Amino acid sequence: MDPQKTLEIVIQIVVLLFAVSFHESAHGWVAMKCGDNTARDLGRITMNPLKHLDPIGSLFFPAMLAFSGLPVFGWARPVPVSLRGVPNPRRANLLVSAAGPLSNLLLAVAFGIVVMILKRLFLLESNSAILPPLFLIAASSVLVNVSLAIFNLLPVPPLDGFGVVESLVPATALPAVIFLRRYGFVILVVLMFTGVLGFIMRPVQGVVVGWLRS
Repeated sequence: MDPQKTLEIVIQIVVLLFAVSFHESAHGWVAMKCGDNTARDLGRITMNPLKHLDPIGSLFFPAMLAFSGLPVFGWARPVPVSLRGVPNPRRANLLVSAAGPLSNLLLAVAFGIVVMILKRLFLLESNSAILPPLFLIAASSVLVNVSLAIFNLLPVPPLDGFGVVESLVPATALPAVIFLRRYGFVILVVLMFTGVLGFIMRPVQGVVVGWLRS
C-alpha cells in the first residue's frame, strides 16, 4: 500500500479515537453535573481511549471504511449513566444525550479554525515539511467529528438523537419509544445495508470535504 495512504488511515483512526473519547467523556461529565457520578466513579471521564475502546466500532469498522476510501467514523463503548435518582431525569437525559454530538461539533469548529490558519501558513511557507501532516490531522479531525455528530444525532436507538427524542416526546408516547429501543441495532443494520445511512451522511461529508479542499 502507498505509504501516504497508510499514514492517512493511521491518522484518521487516531483522530477517531480522540473524538470518541471526547464524546463519551462529555456524556459522563454532563451526567455528573446533573447528579449522576456513575461515569466518574468508573473512570470514564477521561481522554484515555483505552477506557472507551470498542474493538468493532473504534477499530474494525473505521479501518474498513478507511481502506474503502470512505470518510471514517465509528463508535465507542457507551458511558454508563443512571439518572433515576437525579432531579428531573428527562431534562438530564436530554442534556446528557445532546452532550456527545455537541462536543464533536465543538471539536469540528476548533479544528476548522486550525485548518484556516494552516491554509494561510501554506501561502507563506509553501516548502514547509511540517505543515502538510498538521493539515492532514486538522482536516481529518474536522471530517471525523462532523461525521460522528451527524451519525449520533440520528433518532435511532441507541444513538444520542434517540435520547433527545425520548426526552422530548409526550409521556403518552413513551411506551412506543421503549418498544423501539428493542430493535435499535436491527434498524441501524437496515439503514446501513439499504444505503439510507450513506444517503444521509454523504451530502454532509461532501460539503465538509469540498470546504477542506477549497
